[in-house]
Amino acid sequence: MRTIAVINQKGGCGKTTVSINLSATLASKGFRTLLIDMDPQGHCAVGLAVPEEQIEKSIYDVLISNYSDSKTEFNHIVWQISQNYDLAPASIELAALEPQLAGQENREACLQKALAECEDKYEYVIIDCPPSVGILTFNALRASDEVIIPVETGYFALHGLGRELETLDVLKQQCDQDIKIRILANMYDVRTKLAREVFNELKMNFNAFMFDSPINFNTKLKEAASFGQPITEYDPVSKGMKDFMALVDEITENRSAQTIVKQQVESVTAQLDRISKSADDLIAESNKMIGQPATILQKPENSIEEKIDNFYGIRQKQGRVEFAVLYPKAQTVQLAGDFNNWKPENTPLLKSDPNGRWNIELELDGGVYHYRYVVDGRWQQDPYNNNVETNPYGELNSVLEVS
Repeated sequence: MRTIAVINQKGGCGKTTVSINLSATLASKGFRTLLIDMDPQGHCAVGLAVPEEQIEKSIYDVLISNYSDSKTEFNHIVWQISQNYDLAPASIELAALEPQLAGQENREACLQKALAECEDKYEYVIIDCPPSVGILTFNALRASDEVIIPVETGYFALHGLGRELETLDVLKQQCDQDIKIRILANMYDVRTKLAREVFNELKMNFNAFMFDSPINFNTKLKEAASFGQPITEYDPVSKGMKDFMALVDEITENRSAQTIVKQQVESVTAQLDRISKSADDLIAESNKMIGQPATILQKPENSIEEKIDNFYGIRQKQGRVEFAVLYPKAQTVQLAGDFNNWKPENTPLLKSDPNGRWNIELELDGGVYHYRYVVDGRWQQDPYNNNVETNPYGELNSVLEVS
């Protein structure tokens, strides 16, 4: 059984999307695969359409049972997503695990111990880690053979990756365990000059750690997440699917991953100043282009990708806020939030085109608002807004700040 932790302390890098679709693609190739969500936000369940209200037990129960009288095993909590594909969901209780285990012996080995009991059941285990360093991340690393760091090909990736490697080296020493690491360029938009330059910098400085092929920016991956489906089900002939198939080929062919050693980390650290300077140069050059046409490789104008980028999500304009989402198969889409006393029937969205775009414009005063969509009676967060907060029911509200 190969266990792979997907880790990055920086949010917005597509870590959960990688975890979900990597697991699904491994399963589609016939490998018995378990996805473990170690993030208290529970986004893996959301991304796979597992109803939050029906999750009675989670990975929290498995981890805490090492120190309680009641034993919870993986077969008590897993959800079968598809053939060969199981999910061990997270819950908000995970956020309280660290103080609950304070002072307990071997608390960083809870997950490793639990996985040992199902070693013969799965061939691959993928662990989606929280964007922080703590007992949950320690548990993931202690249980893992390998680590994948997804990084978006943007400005801050160059600043943060070297320090991520340093952190992993410290964790490796504390866990007393060798860690094989691979870097995955994610959400790579080859159309833009900045992304191409950042990708080249990543290859130049971290080539020994990198997968050969990136996960390219693909709107089908966004759409799949909004429908609670992995890309293997939503669009198995898409570019996103092809990218994950290539990633799985690299993993299953067991191409050599690098083991972090102190000399390598010191070498990376020595390059950080130069990398940061390169990043500053790139962003300065990008700023010069503001107001000018974007540098785009040959691509038809008004493509579906460009329309989604421009018109899905939240836009503020002249005292009004536009909410727009893509739900092609929905019959009704409503908006509920603290601006309408959480009554979705008061704020229905209109289907504005046959492709399934729903939108509404509201007049909102400046401030912070919390909201959710209600799609055919089912409450869910905004798939195009990464700014979320956990509500009193253990679910996620999307957060909007109106300036």
